[in-house]
Amino acid sequence: MLRLTIVKLIVVAAFFVFVPLLLGQESSRREALDKRVRAFLDSHKGTWHDMNVPEVDGKLLHDIIIVNRYTRALEVGTSTGHSTIWIAWALSKTGGKVITVEIDESRYKTALKNFKEAGLSEYIDARLADAHELVPKLKGPFDFVFSDADKGWYKNYFDAVAPKLVVGGCYTTHNVSDSGWAGFGLGGYVKYLKSLKNFERTFDNRGAGVSISYKKSEK
Repeated sequence: MLRLTIVKLIVVAAFFVFVPLLLGQESSRREALDKRVRAFLDSHKGTWHDMNVPEVDGKLLHDIIIVNRYTRALEVGTSTGHSTIWIAWALSKTGGKVITVEIDESRYKTALKNFKEAGLSEYIDARLADAHELVPKLKGPFDFVFSDADKGWYKNYFDAVAPKLVVGGCYTTHNVSDSGWAGFGLGGYVKYLKSLKNFERTFDNRGAGVSISYKKSEK
């Protein structure tokens, strides 16, 4: 009995010694990653062209993921990875990962280099593929989606992924506004989003325009 008590005391003592140590190591690792990502983003300011999002839109995506603690993300249209980095940075804090799809090999390879330099590769599953073909085949489920590929296919992407989006999940689309501006011929897409009874939507117009649709129910 005495031996059992001693063993229990040793286990408890070890718990109070090693758990704070492990938590401290994890905190240090996250701080180091945050510093690395921030340094990467700062050093690349003003260089994100080639169909990348502006910084304000990237931060918006990051914050949506953090606030809702999303972990299973999909991005349609990687470009060279600016938006992906903001998404993956958030997922590094929530314990998640993003699948991102890019059709152009040159942009894809540049994105991979950027992911590595930012220190976020382990949080990104980058696919070189035609999103028209791959996206409908993805099983999901997802709790966060960012669509920023060919605008004429926006509704097709939404219809393919929305059933795989969990209730409470968020579907965001780039270059979309409800301010009366219908750039890229997306007025019809905006009207379609507004017609969906099982989604609650808003629009952020601070950057290039982002529609934000939260799934309330399956139907």
